[in-house]
Amino acid sequence: MGFIWMIIVGLVAGLLARAIKPGNDAMGWIMTIVLGIVGAILGGFIAGLIGIDADGGFTGLIFSVIGAIILLFLYEMIMNRRRV
Repeated sequence: MGFIWMIIVGLVAGLLARAIKPGNDAMGWIMTIVLGIVGAILGGFIAGLIGIDADGGFTGLIFSVIGAIILLFLYEMIMNRRRV
């Protein structure tokens, strides 16, 4: 059940991050889920650095979205360099 929950939370965090961050981020469902899962890992790391317990719940979702937004900015920077 934990793996399915991780996929669902990853999808929600990825969708929220893509909705919050302006711009055209052309990626499919799988990449959105991966974005959310990796964003959750990054968000948990950031929460740990500042001393906040973000293990699940609303706080975990917020930090997952923050991590996913950071990853979207990095993704956009990488893709813009490839096009130039």
